[in-house]
Amino acid sequence: MIKILLATRNKGKVDEFRHALQGLPYEVLTALDFPELPEVDEDQHTLEGNALKKAQMLYEATGIFSMADDTGLEVGALNGAPGVYSARYAGEKATYAENRQKMLCELVGEENRAAQFRTVIAYYTGKVAFFEGICVGQITHVEIGAGGFGYDPIFMPNGYDLTFAQMTTEEKNKISHRGMAFRKFLDFLANEATV
Repeated sequence: MIKILLATRNKGKVDEFRHALQGLPYEVLTALDFPELPEVDEDQHTLEGNALKKAQMLYEATGIFSMADDTGLEVGALNGAPGVYSARYAGEKATYAENRQKMLCELVGEENRAAQFRTVIAYYTGKVAFFEGICVGQITHVEIGAGGFGYDPIFMPNGYDLTFAQMTTEEKNKISHRGMAFRKFLDFLANEATV
């Protein structure tokens, strides 16, 4: 069995990943399995940089192939912001609600509400492979829906009349940025396992 270390302490993500790898020769470990590992400071200026930094640091600390991701919301009218700073758009300790409120205020009166969510996964084995997923949509004028997290209540993907916050997890994962990047990564692992 080949070990893969996920740079997450999120049990939901881990369960999803383990389920997706059933039948392949991989054993999934997480940052929770290594409580001595420090939190990685996401101080890079790109999603690729943050994902690589997390994966590389875990690999160097453990010697286990490591996977990490970073996600940003890129808004056209804001020149691509908040991007890599999405989680702390309204400040270092900002809540999801504070980030959404700041964005809605910044876009008051703005007709161009085009935006995209972008996820980058870095897989580090001594060398790096990147996997990207993009979901294009619009920022709504108000929050709609009670599900999801982060910017989900104000992001409506193109071709849908629901925000991410109105979708089930299954519906969202089929079209989301993270889902796309994750499927590319799984395809890569499946091909690696059969070589």
